[in-house]
Amino acid sequence: MKKLSVTNDFKSIVLKNTKLIDLRAPIEYEKGAMLNSINLPILSNEERHIIGICYKEKGNDEATKLGYKLVAGSIKEDRVSSWVNQFEEDSNTMIYCFRGGSRSTIAQNWIYEATNRDIVKLDGGYKAFRNYLINSLEPENIKAVPLVLTGYTGSGKTILLNNLKNSIDLEGIAHHRGSTFGHFVTPQPTQINFENNLAYSAIKHEAKNYKYMILEDESKNIGKSFIPKEFYNYFQSGDVIFLDATIEERVYNILEEYVINGQREHIEALKDRDLGLQAWLDDMVASMERVKGKLGGDRMKVIDEELKLAFKTQKDTNDVDKHRNWIELFLTNYYDPMYKHSLEKANRNIVFRGNSREVLEFVEGLEQ
Repeated sequence: MKKLSVTNDFKSIVLKNTKLIDLRAPIEYEKGAMLNSINLPILSNEERHIIGICYKEKGNDEATKLGYKLVAGSIKEDRVSSWVNQFEEDSNTMIYCFRGGSRSTIAQNWIYEATNRDIVKLDGGYKAFRNYLINSLEPENIKAVPLVLTGYTGSGKTILLNNLKNSIDLEGIAHHRGSTFGHFVTPQPTQINFENNLAYSAIKHEAKNYKYMILEDESKNIGKSFIPKEFYNYFQSGDVIFLDATIEERVYNILEEYVINGQREHIEALKDRDLGLQAWLDDMVASMERVKGKLGGDRMKVIDEELKLAFKTQKDTNDVDKHRNWIELFLTNYYDPMYKHSLEKANRNIVFRGNSREVLEFVEGLEQ
């Protein structure tokens, strides 16, 4: 049998956004996989379960024989065809299983038998690649100096980050806006996928030799995604850039992101305007209820009434302007006092303070 190609050049895979075929069973893939991967399993969940029992009872040889018996004939042909189709779509595609062992070796050989072509498999498989990614988030493997972008809620930090080449958008990777109302209609990535995707971003950032890494000020978790401890400590050690914005600008940003875009997401998800708008309102009310203890019952009642009045006005007139009232109340009564307290408590070193244009110019100047 021809010796087929193997690689452990994981950095190249990250930088080139190499397409990957994940041969593991769907149940494994759903827990966490690599960016740019597609799940085309060599064994179904049920087949993997049956073979696992055989392995425990009779050993590896009998389990392997059973595997060949279960994946034969048209089943084998269909699976090989799915791998070949992906390889033909992108000839740089590589394959991996959990440890780079029998599953990827068998698939590699079957592809060669069917097409006489060599598809590269990952040495050490998913486990080795995952270890490489996690290690890349260790501070000793990051040369860039962290700078933390902070500012009051709604000041446009994420918008600014996305205009900076040397930034990493933690909220974007976590698929969450990082606030009480921060979740999207679609779910966040698994914790494993969040870590893997964050590592991809960090490796690409490192490869460009930036002097600084700009990150938004975050708590240890963004929704359900927890920032790895060492990486969190690394960026929290950085000096702070403070983004100033007027209350009018902040209300406008919240209106755009949480009301207009938020409602659009719900409508698109439910494919019905009225149902989507009602689902959005229910979501907002439930989010407010979660912070009722910190906000206070009386203030909560006023804000809740303003929200529902704005919602009724919008439904009657299609005008979203009244939403500005409850947004401003929520900012000034909940977010701003909480933020002031945390900023004073942290006593961090603010190296620059300015509006969006001024901060953008300052950060860009640092790299020159």
